[in-house]
Amino acid sequence: MLILGIDPGSRITGYGVLDVTTPTPRYVASGCIRTRGDDLAQRLAQVYAGISEVIGAHGPGEFAIEQVFMAKNADSALKLGQARGTAIVCAANHGLPVSEYGPRQIKQAVTGGGGADKRQVQHMVTAVLGLSGSPQADAADALAIALTHAHARLGLINRGSYGGGRRRGKGASWRDFRPS
Repeated sequence: MLILGIDPGSRITGYGVLDVTTPTPRYVASGCIRTRGDDLAQRLAQVYAGISEVIGAHGPGEFAIEQVFMAKNADSALKLGQARGTAIVCAANHGLPVSEYGPRQIKQAVTGGGGADKRQVQHMVTAVLGLSGSPQADAADALAIALTHAHARLGLINRGSYGGGRRRGKGASWRDFRPS
């Protein structure tokens, strides 16, 4: 079973793929989908195509994404939400169940502290997955999201805490929409 984690963005969308068939999650791939141009619709199309390509290349069975958080300004938040929606639609069109996790929950699951900064997340992702070097920040965030989902699957974190861990899509039930 492979998990695809996505750190959405309208300019850079990070992705991370983990194999969770063993007790310890194993790194498969990560990277960034970098969009070009000023037209938001075209950038969103590039995000969709990039995620579709990653899904086609790796065949994940589950999809995890970061929930929307308050951005620096309303325009940034709207663009982030649109990129996030594009990623979710892509996953749904490929028949993948979608799980969502809040930023604090991801940081808590990966670093042990909900207030960790990007460097701490990057360091812990590198250490936990035994990588020879640190992935780019957006790819590290996506791997952290995939790790959070791997922990949630094993019951190592409370899916209802920090406002995250809600699951939608194939196989979800109403139980999945309320805190545990």
